Amino acid sequence: MSGDNTDFLFLSTIGNQIRKEIDSDFSDWKDSPLFWVKSLPPGTKGKFGIRLISAWCAANGLLISTSPDPESDLLINGHRAEIKFSTLWKSGVYTFQQIRDQNYEYLIALGVSPLDARCWVITKDVLYQNVIGHKPQHTGATGTETFWFKVKPDDPPDWLQDLGGTLEDALKILRLISKK
Repeated sequence: MSGDNTDFLFLSTIGNQIRKEIDSDFSDWKDSPLFWVKSLPPGTKGKFGIRLISAWCAANGLLISTSPDPESDLLINGHRAEIKFSTLWKSGVYTFQQIRDQNYEYLIALGVSPLDARCWVITKDVLYQNVIGHKPQHTGATGTETFWFKVKPDDPPDWLQDLGGTLEDALKILRLISKK
């Protein structure tokens, strides 16, 4: 360590003030058993979401397999599924991002709030009607690679009304799909 650490102490003081601001951003999550998820980098959050859905489905009697290619995340009872995960944003919405037009039958959108979770099971047809080609994530209105959508947990858009909402409702839909 250098002899005069005044600059370091000053930098540390600034850093601790910034930490207080960052910690206050997560204050709604302080009592959540999933508090730690908020600090994960985006890619790790996505992997966590896939593993969480995989374990939840398996615990509920659905057969889970890894996808044979990167076109989907999982096979659930032999059906190709894409998984999107979001924690609740400060604005009060879940934001499901990086939705691509790939080879999957349905997308599972899992949103986690501090003390609640919401889940929707969305067929590819519904995505085509409402997201893919309609809500580009990058390059403005002309974007064609990735898409996204936002959901207020207690006021989802009409097109999501019959596609889940609660974990129980989403599980019922997954079981119905699995019978096909």
